[in-house]
Amino acid sequence: MSTIEFPGLGLKLTVSRVALEIFGVEIYWYGIIIAVALITAVLLGIRDSRKFGFEPDTVIDLVLFATPVAIVCSRLYYVIFAWESFRDNPLEIFNTRRGGLAIYGAVIGAVTVAYIFARKRKISVLRLFDFGAPYLPLGQAIGRWGNFINQEAYGVNTRLPWGMTSDTIKRDLLNNIDVLKAKGIDIDPNLPVHPTFLYESLWNIGVFLLLMWYRNRRKPEGEVFFLYMILYGIGRFWIEGLRTDSLLLGNMRVSQVLALVFAVVFGVVFYVRRRKAAQAALEETGIGSSEYGAILQHIKEEEEDSPKAEASPDQADKGTDGPG
Repeated sequence: MSTIEFPGLGLKLTVSRVALEIFGVEIYWYGIIIAVALITAVLLGIRDSRKFGFEPDTVIDLVLFATPVAIVCSRLYYVIFAWESFRDNPLEIFNTRRGGLAIYGAVIGAVTVAYIFARKRKISVLRLFDFGAPYLPLGQAIGRWGNFINQEAYGVNTRLPWGMTSDTIKRDLLNNIDVLKAKGIDIDPNLPVHPTFLYESLWNIGVFLLLMWYRNRRKPEGEVFFLYMILYGIGRFWIEGLRTDSLLLGNMRVSQVLALVFAVVFGVVFYVRRRKAAQAALEETGIGSSEYGAILQHIKEEEEDSPKAEASPDQADKGTDGPG
């Protein structure tokens, strides 16, 4: 048992990493929370699948292929960039019960499997990505609470009211203070730290809600997935800069660099494809005769309706489309 404190809020919570014991085997809350995250995302995907032209069995098949690959890739990502911890005892690579899973590795693995799966099933890759994209940040938002139970993935010192501390955090910081100083992180183990797991969880909930809204609007294929990569990249770039346990490549925080690259690259892709869509629509004979033209026409109609709604509240009350 361990006590997590939020001194600025006057809160104290007693937690245990172990949820229960079955035949002498300890079952950790971390694993349960990850399982809940996966099941929640899958159930929502199955519920919504037919609305987007996919059979529930297709979703289940994809999950069965993607899940083990995502777990293996998340471990490989961590091991590669924390090799010093495994170099003298390679068998520890297989001991995932002690932690060491990197979400970016899981995302890369899952997306790769989804791409191959779509090509094999002759499904539009971008349509599949758009359908599945909102469930990624939802799963991440839930999964981050496993870090809370483990008292890990926290940040540097803060005097903000929601700063957290615990005996486990203090001990870990004291044991690694020389390593942190070598990374250029000056930290006082006796002061509260940023609950960066919470920041990322809240950010991902916001991304999930935005993507669910955006997915229900008519747009060129791929934009929902691109938007996920942009928004998650922006949030992760900021949050990773606060953390004390970042995986490093030289002096660079690997996940922070990757987050920035993804945000920029997919931001450019999003912009360029929008420009090409607009150009293609203008070159068509009759703006409404192509898919892109229909999309632009829909956007144009919304823009034209917006001032009318502002000018006439009564009219807006009678028939304004909601976000879906």
